[in-house]
Amino acid sequence: MTKQNESLRVTADRIVDIRRELHRYPELSNEEFETTARIRGWLEEAQIRILDYSLSTGIIAEIGDAQKGPIIALRADIDALPIQEETGLSHASLYPGRMHACGHDFHTAALIGTAYALKEKEHLLKGRVRLIFQPAEEKAKGAQQIINSGALEGVQAIFGMHNKPDLPVGTIGIKEGPLMAAADGFIVEIAGKGSHAAVPEAGIDPIVTASHIITALQAIVSRNVSSLKSAVISVTKLHSGTTWNVIPDKALLEGTIRTFDEEVRGDVLHRFSQVVDGVAAAFGTTATVRWIEGPPPVNNDPILAKLGTAAAAAAEYMTVVPVPSPAGEDFAVYQQHIPGLFVFMGTSGLHEWHHPSFDLDEQSIPVSIGFFTALAELALEHYAE
Repeated sequence: MTKQNESLRVTADRIVDIRRELHRYPELSNEEFETTARIRGWLEEAQIRILDYSLSTGIIAEIGDAQKGPIIALRADIDALPIQEETGLSHASLYPGRMHACGHDFHTAALIGTAYALKEKEHLLKGRVRLIFQPAEEKAKGAQQIINSGALEGVQAIFGMHNKPDLPVGTIGIKEGPLMAAADGFIVEIAGKGSHAAVPEAGIDPIVTASHIITALQAIVSRNVSSLKSAVISVTKLHSGTTWNVIPDKALLEGTIRTFDEEVRGDVLHRFSQVVDGVAAAFGTTATVRWIEGPPPVNNDPILAKLGTAAAAAAEYMTVVPVPSPAGEDFAVYQQHIPGLFVFMGTSGLHEWHHPSFDLDEQSIPVSIGFFTALAELALEHYAE
């Protein structure tokens, strides 16, 4: 075993402990106070510079000569989910109803491990590596908070990852262009006129209207989106009425729209409102649409994708071109400002993200550290030219 590999193994063992501690103490979006304090402590142990930005939670650090550029950034998300854990692990969540069911504990720990590895070779770096430990990814708010703090200023490129349970450990999914979807939510309120269920002609039934709206919305994907593009419209909630013999005066629909292309996204959202208004009017009701704007699509820079592939090869890991995921990721917000690359890290998991039994193979930790260490060095060389 080489000295570098031995160092990586020792670092990885330490990072496994860090990941398990984070897993025991999950915190929800914008509530990551203990998590932030722990991250600060682990970084200060290695004498890694903490930068002063106005963040309630989350932390920014930097490695490299403070007077020397370029600057590239590595980002990890730190928040957990309101899910009751059912893994049975010895390091399971100690907080009822909260769980790292999306692997953000792994992302955070792997970035700390990468920071340790980069700190050891700080004098060799051809610039600076900014470490972004971002809050509130699950609410798609954290990336904008980081940007608002000024922490992205001067950064020329940003890199991040998400664990991928269906990829084996040692395999990294790297793809230029769209990788994850824009994730928009909707709430539709339909106003009718209540009446006795035995005399429906005396009222205007919002449930019938809602049913026709749900059916009509499905035609948007099949008839308004090119067969060469993709979109998903899912109505996930329908609520109306309080009892069996009364036609209510209101109905509520909620759901989500997923798209991989900004033009398709705009067209689908516009057509959605047209369909809702038109069907509601046809049935004599009125309807209002309230949008819950999510992150845009994750759209990887092609040059950075090539750098990522080269870094994986240098670290002797396998790469694949992954199938895009319809899940959303606010890493995309950074990519609206600077070039970015987001990759899928194989973790050989048995359950998908957000499952109460979600877990991952911790052998993916040294893979992540090795990959992002190599990627940071290559990226700095690229921007220093």
